[in-house]
Amino acid sequence: MYSEAQSECRRNCHAAFAVPAGGMDLSKMSRRTAIVMVVVVGAIAAGTAIEAWHAAKGSATPVRPLMAQTQSPAPRPAPATTPGVRYAIESPSTPAQKPLPALDASDEAVGNGLSKILGGTALPAYFYPEKMIRRFVATIDNLLRKGPVRVMPIKPVSGAFSVNAGGPGLTIDPANSARYGRYIDLMQTVDVPGLVDLYVHFYPLFQQAYRELGYPRGVFNDRLIQALDDLLDAPRVAAPVGLVQPKVLYLFADADLEGRSAGQKLMIRMGGANEARAKEVLRAIHNEVVRRSAAR
Repeated sequence: MYSEAQSECRRNCHAAFAVPAGGMDLSKMSRRTAIVMVVVVGAIAAGTAIEAWHAAKGSATPVRPLMAQTQSPAPRPAPATTPGVRYAIESPSTPAQKPLPALDASDEAVGNGLSKILGGTALPAYFYPEKMIRRFVATIDNLLRKGPVRVMPIKPVSGAFSVNAGGPGLTIDPANSARYGRYIDLMQTVDVPGLVDLYVHFYPLFQQAYRELGYPRGVFNDRLIQALDDLLDAPRVAAPVGLVQPKVLYLFADADLEGRSAGQKLMIRMGGANEARAKEVLRAIHNEVVRRSAAR
């Protein structure tokens, strides 16, 4: 049930932001989304945010927008040098390259990079400007969990989550898909190689944020690829999608769907057409990140 998942998510998010950057619950009803590599890897992500599905005021969260499309198959990554690491990635360094800012002072540099890729007006319209890398990392990590994702880099979609109450049971109103449209449009305009360039450049900071999240030996790039794979594996569910409302929050009527990850639930909620468009971009990002991982 979402009430229990929300409690777990609060604990996870608090741990994620217990570092110097501090912590915060950014949305009363976000359900996580994803990348969004975008997130910054999209900021990158993928992608990324999900709705908690409140009956009174549903507020969805987008998928991590940021990307352009390509569908060539991704090459297999080269063997990692560290045991257990599948997709090692290193930021190239040259004598002329400026040193990276500190993680807690990186918002301006990351924001400037995203503005060049998305356009100056898109950044304030879609992204929260503070703690961008920390938000993205926490979002990607939580996309694979079953509870709603409450710490997000992207602002939630507008409008209320609507349900059809007629007929034998509750179902998702097909009109909800329109709420995600502008985020999907943005995803499809982004230059994927340029976005991944930005990710690779700032990767040491993503890795630092991931370690501080509670993975002292983990590799964030592995987690990102895992999240992208999970989003791409989301099932295509034909409308109408049934819901139940045992208390305040809506749940999927199908136990298999309700038991899936936060990221996959988001993909299902956004509607079949949006899901197909989002997967085109997510697949392109996935392939590009894997390609960069293989070319260390």
